[in-house]
Amino acid sequence: MSAPVSTVEDAIQAALATVNDPEIRRPITELGMVRSATIGASGVVRVELLLTVAGCPLKDKLRTDITTALAAVPGVTGVEIDFGVMTPEQRQSLQSQLRGGGATEEPVIPFAQPGSRTRVYAVASGKGGVGKSSVTVNLAAALAARGLSVGVVDADIYGHSVPRMLGTEARPTRVEDMIMPPQSHGVKVISIGMFTSGNAAVVWRGPMLHRALQQFLADVYWGDLDVLLLDLPPGTGDVAISLAQLLPNSEILIVTTPQTAAAEVAERAGAIALQTHQRVVGVIENMSWLELPDGSRMEIFGSGGGTAVAESLSRTIGAQVPLLGQIPLDTRVREAGDAGNPIVLAEPESPAAQALGTIADRLALRRESLLGKPLGLKPAGR
Repeated sequence: MSAPVSTVEDAIQAALATVNDPEIRRPITELGMVRSATIGASGVVRVELLLTVAGCPLKDKLRTDITTALAAVPGVTGVEIDFGVMTPEQRQSLQSQLRGGGATEEPVIPFAQPGSRTRVYAVASGKGGVGKSSVTVNLAAALAARGLSVGVVDADIYGHSVPRMLGTEARPTRVEDMIMPPQSHGVKVISIGMFTSGNAAVVWRGPMLHRALQQFLADVYWGDLDVLLLDLPPGTGDVAISLAQLLPNSEILIVTTPQTAAAEVAERAGAIALQTHQRVVGVIENMSWLELPDGSRMEIFGSGGGTAVAESLSRTIGAQVPLLGQIPLDTRVREAGDAGNPIVLAEPESPAAQALGTIADRLALRRESLLGKPLGLKPAGR
């Protein structure tokens, strides 16, 4: 039970504490953004608010949220907000606070730390065109809809498409050396497409790809995520190798189509786990069939590819690799992706959305491994 509010000033502070910064998702009072809040004799509250950057893209939302919160306080007749900007010292202090109080020369990747409880899934495929990005954004949206805190790294540097599919056109905000990722449908997302002009091509070699991925993981303020999904480029190139180095605890999700040729290539993408010592959490078969008006199915790309990949990887790796699900071919998946509203949200009752939801449930409910984690047990004395 919270303590009773004794004065109007206390009520004002309590109301401001309910307002979260739209990007950081923590109370503005906790972040040191409220410089002052006073109430005059006429009942008008005057708030001095410090923005992290001068051109804060969500300034209007802050104004609306603060006004709404304060208007509910008895005795308040109006709200006036004066916006200022944090000093470099204040931004540095905020950055240190968000990173846990320790300023280091080289930011660490929180998901690679021993105590991290974030489940990291790298969504991979042997070749392009199998719907890997569509699967990634729909799984992310489905997991977020189930109440989990979810982030997506668009690691397909050359073929980035996640921002459009999640319907976010916002650019990240910088707080000193820290990047605040935009959010859409409850999912935090970062992509190289947010830093390029228009539809410009990215022409980078291995070291630059590695550094970009490292910055996405270390310099972005992700907060306390339950799940992080990485949309990898097709194949087993530089990004897949860098990911294994930066996030050795990440698990691989293989996406394939039923077609034999696609399945054979997908097997190679999964077999990289033998060299990188990662776990393949499962196989997802996309575009499995087209449901016809009479209820029958047309297997446009053949059948059995997902099962073949799962069985082959199980033999190669020496551990069970399940087929997590089969997603039917549906033009609404493409339409929803182009509109920036994933089908699991736009058409939740569609067969494709149902299949994706079932896969999301399996990923969300997977029991956490205790390997390498302290159990808090002490040996009994003799």
